Amino acid sequence: MVIALLGVWTSVAVVWFELVDYEEVLGKLGIYDADGDGDFDVEDAKVLLGLKERSVPAQPTSPDSEETIQPADKSHVESEHKNADVELEEEIQSVLHEALHSQPGEGHEDVDESINDQWQEKEEVHGETFEAPTTDDLLRELENEIPEAYETPDSDQKDADLLTDDLGAMESEPYEAPVSYEYDMDVEKTVSDPEAPEDGVHGDYNEDHEPKHEKQTETEDTDEIIEDFDIDKELSVESKHTEDVVANEPEESEMPVQAEDYSNDDLVGKSEKETEQDKTEKAKKKKKPKLLNKFDKTIKAELDAAEKLRKKGKVEEALRAFEELVNQYPQSPRARYGKAQSEDDLAEKMRSNEMLQKAINTYDEVVSLPNVPSDLIKMSLKREADRQQFLGRMRGSLVTLQKLVQLFPSDTSFKNDLGVGYLLIGDNSNAKKVYEEVLSLAPNDGFAKVHYGFILKAENKIAESIPYLKEGLESGDPGTDDGRFYFHLGDALQRMGDKEAYKWYELGYQRGHFASVWQRSLYNVKGLKAQPWWTARETGYTELVKSLEKNWKLIRDEGLAVMDKKRSLFLPEDENLREKGDWSQFTLWQQGRKNENACKSVPKTCALLERFPEATGCRRGQIKYSIMHPGTHVWPHTGPTNCRLRMHLGLVIPKEGCRIRCAQENRTWEEGKVLIFDDSFEHEVWQDAENYRLIFIVDVWHPELTAQQRRTLPAI
Repeated sequence: MVIALLGVWTSVAVVWFELVDYEEVLGKLGIYDADGDGDFDVEDAKVLLGLKERSVPAQPTSPDSEETIQPADKSHVESEHKNADVELEEEIQSVLHEALHSQPGEGHEDVDESINDQWQEKEEVHGETFEAPTTDDLLRELENEIPEAYETPDSDQKDADLLTDDLGAMESEPYEAPVSYEYDMDVEKTVSDPEAPEDGVHGDYNEDHEPKHEKQTETEDTDEIIEDFDIDKELSVESKHTEDVVANEPEESEMPVQAEDYSNDDLVGKSEKETEQDKTEKAKKKKKPKLLNKFDKTIKAELDAAEKLRKKGKVEEALRAFEELVNQYPQSPRARYGKAQSEDDLAEKMRSNEMLQKAINTYDEVVSLPNVPSDLIKMSLKREADRQQFLGRMRGSLVTLQKLVQLFPSDTSFKNDLGVGYLLIGDNSNAKKVYEEVLSLAPNDGFAKVHYGFILKAENKIAESIPYLKEGLESGDPGTDDGRFYFHLGDALQRMGDKEAYKWYELGYQRGHFASVWQRSLYNVKGLKAQPWWTARETGYTELVKSLEKNWKLIRDEGLAVMDKKRSLFLPEDENLREKGDWSQFTLWQQGRKNENACKSVPKTCALLERFPEATGCRRGQIKYSIMHPGTHVWPHTGPTNCRLRMHLGLVIPKEGCRIRCAQENRTWEEGKVLIFDDSFEHEVWQDAENYRLIFIVDVWHPELTAQQRRTLPAI
């Protein structure tokens, strides 16, 4: 018993007092690297113990030339491997035991701790000691065997030069919220256009590649808006679907609570039974990326030391270390990539767009070097495109994505990213061509399907869009579980008279994309009171309501004068919200900005409203006249955010034939009276009267939003 206890305490002492430096020992075992991957692991041990022949560096092979193991042979092979693994583990322990007792115990803090884990089971295999963690998107890119190194063609270097010129011409700006990244679609107009009616805008595509749904976060702790992203992760340009492209404020979130994983739901997701092909794909996904060329393997210890500083958050020191390495070894791709990552980290810390632009340029320099490993090219260009999008450099990002597709034409994930790039600049035509190409190569690609369906719906090809949206969501592929796709599939089904729409809305709610089946806005602040209809007392804006109702005739008369003399100021609704009919609007305020020219036509009305900042300062709403003619039906739709309430003041109301439904309750307007509802709930309008209907719409901040939130929430 005493001997056993002494043995335990001796083991503890060895670890606690660092009597043996395991990192140094394992690092020195690197000289026994037999398979050329830069470290000592299980495969190297097999070679040294005679269980496996020394491998020659693999050359890219075609799928046809690869040997496959038939199912009948698998059990025999697996049993042999298990026996070999048992013997191997015993041998490894003895080798390590000898090594541990033959090496001095000097400390080397600059060696990454991850070396210790490199010979564990495959489920726990780590990447190179200094490489950034990878995401599912990166792993999907690495499914196919890729060459060890790829020298960038001259033509691509010219593209890079063009990109540098394009970016260099742009002025640096504060590291604040960049432009909102949206799909600029004919059907779903972005609300940045002050003349665009905005009752139900859901064409937004905030990369994160996904409101996933909404994986965007808006917070209100400070007046500055910054992005919350993990520099260590090489994020996809897809909707990751993001999550990292939309600039955010720290902490207080504006996103639905994430629900459970419903991937095995009867309606959506793949079956529980995993096919052999799925297993093979998963095995491929576990393959770690190769980031070192032959030269970089010779300076691995120096690279590890610099990377360890970065991982510990010592950003400035890491940047200096990588800069020294770049100066000393200008041909080192990994040193250059580490410099770019450090600049990326420092940009976040400083909130500096100028520093982020330096990182973008350095990522681009990586690709221009000779003998860059393919994985490093992919990671550098993907991150470069991602950061360009964050800064709002959409066309520069598009050039980068085009380069990726040119270098890796067989990788459909890059084509998918390129399609998103086109959508972000409003080029639906080229995006459509890209997704058609992807679907011709990979007919079951769920990401391509949902985006292709999204585009078809934007073209008002409602029936054609449904199967693509539905099959894409059912695929469960990365980037498909996005609130916008549930929204548009449900909307398309509704317009076709299919009640299955509410099944998809329900699933979207279960997945955390919608606040409820009826409240389906995508840009939300959690915890706000949610109900379809409100009273003036409940809002707290009684003075505004009283002023509107007291002066309703003045507001009406100025609006009628504009209709008579300046009819062109009333612009047709162009968001494809009407099934039929004639509906136009005349906007005075949009996103908290006053339309001075419009107010010249209705000066008394605008002067009246200036007293109420809850309305004129509502950067997520509008103030406008709305005229609807007989025979008009507005499809069921929802507004984009739960951060506002909408007031309707009746000005010219026919005695019968006009009604509005919000959620499950119908109401009618009265002249001189205000209706208040939350337009983030589904609502629908019918105008079946004999004469036109004229109302005055005033959006106000949700009363539970704080003053800080009202100042800092991005405009919609």
